[in-house]
Amino acid sequence: MEGTARATGEAFFRALAANLSAALDSAYALISEFAPTPGRVRTLALFGAGKLLDNVEYDLAGTPCDEVVRGNVCLHRSGIQRAFPSDPMLKELGLESYFGVPLFDANREVLGHLALMDTSPMGDEPQRRATLEIFAARAASELERLRAERLLRDLYEEAPIAYVYEDTESRFVSANRAAAKLLGLKPEEVRGTIGKSLLAADPPTQERIAEALPALQQGEERAAVELELRRKDDGRPIWVQWWSRPEPGGKFTRTMLVDITARVLAERERARLQQQNEYLREEIKGEYNFEEIVGRSPALRAALAKVKQVAALDATALILGETGTGKELIARAIHNGSLRRDKPLIKLNCAALPTGLVESELFGHEKGAFTGALTSRVGRFALADGGTLFLDEIGEISHETQLRLLRVLQELEFEPVGSSKTVKVDVRVIAATNRDLERAVADGSFRADLFYRLNVFPIHVPPLRERREDIEMLARYFVEKFAAKIGRRIESIAPDTLERLLAYPWPGNVRELENVIERAVILSPGAALEIEALALRAPKPLPARAAPRAAAAPTPKSDGATLEDLQRRHIAKALEQTRWVIEGPNGAARVLGLHPNTLRSRMKKLRIRRGETPSH
Repeated sequence: MEGTARATGEAFFRALAANLSAALDSAYALISEFAPTPGRVRTLALFGAGKLLDNVEYDLAGTPCDEVVRGNVCLHRSGIQRAFPSDPMLKELGLESYFGVPLFDANREVLGHLALMDTSPMGDEPQRRATLEIFAARAASELERLRAERLLRDLYEEAPIAYVYEDTESRFVSANRAAAKLLGLKPEEVRGTIGKSLLAADPPTQERIAEALPALQQGEERAAVELELRRKDDGRPIWVQWWSRPEPGGKFTRTMLVDITARVLAERERARLQQQNEYLREEIKGEYNFEEIVGRSPALRAALAKVKQVAALDATALILGETGTGKELIARAIHNGSLRRDKPLIKLNCAALPTGLVESELFGHEKGAFTGALTSRVGRFALADGGTLFLDEIGEISHETQLRLLRVLQELEFEPVGSSKTVKVDVRVIAATNRDLERAVADGSFRADLFYRLNVFPIHVPPLRERREDIEMLARYFVEKFAAKIGRRIESIAPDTLERLLAYPWPGNVRELENVIERAVILSPGAALEIEALALRAPKPLPARAAPRAAAAPTPKSDGATLEDLQRRHIAKALEQTRWVIEGPNGAARVLGLHPNTLRSRMKKLRIRRGETPSH
């Protein structure tokens, strides 16, 4: 009793064999359990010749142990070798006597046996038998406990969910295979790894863990805390739900990690697609200047031939042309003819936003990145991932934005405003401008390296005065479109009206023609379209093929104004120009390139009210 009182597990079996041999004056003692192979047993402890011997595994057939593991007490006072001549161990050890009792579990199933063996005859004293049966019961109980512990260890190790055993400072003591695989840890790296070192640096994760760890140290459990981690091997981000329960002693915690990476990425992709769909719905609500390319002039055919050449490639295209020539329509034609046609075409008018907001629209921003950034926003590059991004009026962006755009075109990666996370994208860029970019490069207002990056495949869209063959076709197309829209019946174009249309130089190009036709459809009294001579007063003609440079937007004087002041002035100016109409094709939201609800939110944030125009 004294020799086994403090021992457990495998140490208990070794102590039991040694102390039974000594207490019952027997040369050998063993404790065994069934081996995985049927008909065999293996020793848990084997003592003989005054020392612990190596454990062995052997067949039961032809041995005295066979009778014991059938559930019977087996005593051979002497002559054991004659009784079992096929057992080589009996002869090898010179054994004369044998006393074995079975090990029963709680259900009276045999687990193994306990046996004494001696080189001399053995008596059948009641005390010897009682002692063997008592310690057989104790050995069976310990074997059951050990097996349960092994089962739990196997369940822990092989569990599909990640489990970690750590101290309250997040230092790992052990981790099962699922945890090591999830966290990118090698087996030798598990012990001693600091769990906090695997946390991502994003503020939400740091705030949650800063709240949870002191609570754990106070003995409080934490459940279903969402954390962003970084794998140790490759730094790849993963997201988990974190459960942690302190042990009663308060020094260690048991932690469970449920991998929710797929769910988080799916939710982010769903949110991105939702924003993308909202953007596309806004586009669909708006009225484009043209529904299809109309014309058959040689100048237009030459431009469309270039579109066909470049569409199937992934090269960057630069569309050059005067205002109103249909550069966006050419961009749509390139996208629709490309392998990206099933992905979105996202557009941004770079001249419609204040300089400080262009980067936010292009690359997105984090909540709180600047004044007015009340929520995080996905930028146009992220929305266009896998598709095409059309940057209209590219010549109007600032030098700082030019530099960031150049990096995206070169590396296909960027950081949202206010974030240190690098976002990789696969985007084809199509740019357009009515400015002479070569002259802008020469005068230093546009970066030469960005120009060369954009000017991979230039396409010149001819002005309407260079494709007069198309004027009549375009006029009839717009007449049909607007007559159907307002419910009028216009069957023809008056001959003098057609002459005026052909003679006019169209400085506003197709957009101007469209507006003139819409107005004429509304005003014409009969079934023939009529336009008065005064309605088409020709301005000073422009030289052929000379693309006018867009007037540079006046640069607001610094006067100590903050970014918020500049935003307030810009929005107020757009509202004044549109007579405070927010929605619709002629509303301020469309002028600014914003969603109407976004504009209303910014008006509220900047305290812009009708009749209270901010000072300029």
